[in-house]
Amino acid sequence: MSRQWFARRPRPPSARVRRPWLTPLIALVVVVNASALGYRITQGWDWGDCYWMVAITITTIGYGEVQPLSSAGRIITVFSIAGGLVVLQLTIQNLVGLSETGYFRRLRERRFRQWVQNMNNHVILCGYGRMGQEIANQLMRERVPLLVVEMDPACRDAAEERGLPVLFADATLDETLLEAGIHHCRSLVAALTSNAANLYVVLSARGLAPRCRLIARSDSAEAGRKLRLAGADQVISPYVAGGRAMAATALRPLAVDFMELLAGSDCEVEEFQLSTDKERLRELEGRSLAEMQFGRRSGAQVLAIRTPAPAVVNPYAYRGASYGTPEPTLITNPGGDVRLAAGQMLVVMGSKEQLRRFVEVLGPALESAEPMAE
Repeated sequence: MSRQWFARRPRPPSARVRRPWLTPLIALVVVVNASALGYRITQGWDWGDCYWMVAITITTIGYGEVQPLSSAGRIITVFSIAGGLVVLQLTIQNLVGLSETGYFRRLRERRFRQWVQNMNNHVILCGYGRMGQEIANQLMRERVPLLVVEMDPACRDAAEERGLPVLFADATLDETLLEAGIHHCRSLVAALTSNAANLYVVLSARGLAPRCRLIARSDSAEAGRKLRLAGADQVISPYVAGGRAMAATALRPLAVDFMELLAGSDCEVEEFQLSTDKERLRELEGRSLAEMQFGRRSGAQVLAIRTPAPAVVNPYAYRGASYGTPEPTLITNPGGDVRLAAGQMLVVMGSKEQLRRFVEVLGPALESAEPMAE
């Protein structure tokens, strides 16, 4: 992210703008120390008496002289009184005025943005509406680091009440996504209420981070197609997903109950993407599931294998596929004779420990691993 991100960042403001309290504070320090030094030179007092005299003089308390003053000492006292009337009061007024000008708010925002830059392997959630709130609840239940990007003050307040970090900015802007850590996040979810806004987010995110996993919300089939063309890895329609869930509940209630129980248990379902690099696959390519013995070596179970579509030489030869291109094949409940190949996606179920051991078994052949949406 480094060079591109820092090249886009505006130049930092001057020290005077960043620290408006610095100039009056320095002036106050100069007056106090100059007055104490003057008493030290003209009166010969020890430093304790010098600073005590400065304190009672500059604050206009007037307890009385520590010791009788000479003519030079009285001149120093006049200098201290002038400093107390001018510098001290101006300093206090300046510090009080910082809260009115929003300085402390900007300071908190700067610290928050610095903290965001240190986030890693987190999920960026664009939009905290009804769908965004449910997404956040699921991610919080899984203890996944989450950053909310929201422009609506009411939604921002709702997210902050849940203890979520919120970046109050426009998610469709490149600067916002860079600030949210698009280059070192695990995925980005565009859950804004507008299809056009989600399309802008996907376009910006794909242009900035080509390898970032993008999930987008869509209200129509047409918007879903455009989001996929823009670069979304997965497009979810709440109406389609809700309808499928209701139909599945009507037809297969036990299976739906099982998935709900699975979501609340230690068992998880993850996707493991195999590398397309022949060198990284090494001994895995061409070996069958029976030969790999994933169950015995890790305890995890392979539920499905998705094989990428073959390279297209003549796209018009595939008239049955969408847009004239072949589609990937999905093998559910694969048998032991199914063989591994480059670019395959393995859908695996197991506990956290079992999935960790499964990663170790795959070794360098593993390209990426992502949890599946329930």
